Amino acid sequence: MSIVLTHRISKESQAISSSVPQLMLSLTAEERTRSRYYFQTLEGEGVYLRLARGTVLQNGDLLYSEDGETIVQVIAKPEPVMTVRAHTPLELLRAAYHLGNRHIALEVTETYLRLAPDPVLKDLIQRMGLHITEEVVPFQPEAGAYTQESGHHAAHHTHQAAHSH
Repeated sequence: MSIVLTHRISKESQAISSSVPQLMLSLTAEERTRSRYYFQTLEGEGVYLRLARGTVLQNGDLLYSEDGETIVQVIAKPEPVMTVRAHTPLELLRAAYHLGNRHIALEVTETYLRLAPDPVLKDLIQRMGLHITEEVVPFQPEAGAYTQESGHHAAHHTHQAAHSH
C-alpha cells in the first residue's frame, strides 16, 4: 500500500517543529512541480503526491502523509544542467533578462544562472561571451510569480516602513 502525501509543512512550522522525516524523496526540478504523481522514496517506499494544485516543492520541504503518521523530506535530485557565469554582474543580468524572455526554468543567484541543457540557448549564451559549465547538480529554479510560493529566495524579501512599491 502506498503512502499518500497531502500536506506540506510550512517553512515557519519546520523552524519550530521537532519533526524528523522517516523517508527521503529525491526529485528533479520538473518532478517537484507535480502535485499529483506516484514516486518511490530513496528507501523504496511508494508515495503518491496529492498536494494542492500549483504547489512547487523545494529542496528541504517536509511532507505529511494523509494519516499524519509519516513525514517525508524532499531532496533536490542532481540532474544535468548548464551553469552560466559572467565577468561582470551586468553581463549576468543581461543573460537573465534574455533567458527570462524565453520563459524557461531558471535558477538565479548573485554569481551564476542555471538552466536545463538546450543547444539553442547554449549558442545564445556563448554568443554573449559568457562561460558555460555543463554539470550534474541539484537544480532549484525560481518557482515563478504565479505559484503558491514565489521561489526559493522568497523569504529574503522584507519591507521597511518607509519603503513602498
